[in-house]
Amino acid sequence: MKYPSTTTRSTLRSPLGTIILAATDTALVGLWFDGQSHQPDTSIWPQTTKHPVMQTAGDQLQQYFAKERTVFDLPLDLSGGTAFQQQVWAQLRAIASGATVSYGHIGQQMRNPLAVRAVGAAVGRNPISIIVPCHRVLGANGALTGYAGGLDRKVALLQLESLV
Repeated sequence: MKYPSTTTRSTLRSPLGTIILAATDTALVGLWFDGQSHQPDTSIWPQTTKHPVMQTAGDQLQQYFAKERTVFDLPLDLSGGTAFQQQVWAQLRAIASGATVSYGHIGQQMRNPLAVRAVGAAVGRNPISIIVPCHRVLGANGALTGYAGGLDRKVALLQLESLV
């Protein structure tokens, strides 16, 4: 994943641990639980506490964790991913709150049903956790498969959304 040179970062405390937010002047480009898999080295970006996009993201995340919000309304920039990753992430954004899908379903939606492993890899590299809801993707038999932020957090997010 490539990030713009104007990227800045901030942190947010959540019920599931510290969240790192990253944004350009106009859009959110990253949201990771501190220490999660595939997290870039965010220390190279300047830290700020007064960034409008990250402040709005923080407010909306607090509402989400308080069960006051199910849909996020934020400008997102996912252009740093490959074309395939961007297609997968678009499919993730289409998963409604309160719903889950399988990796195979995403492949079918993309008219590439044999790409299940590639879909899984792209889901795992989703740079904007929670808001681009990769936690709503399950194994073919409904099994709770891996999550870059940790399986315990995936379970907690699904429970928060009353999906498990």
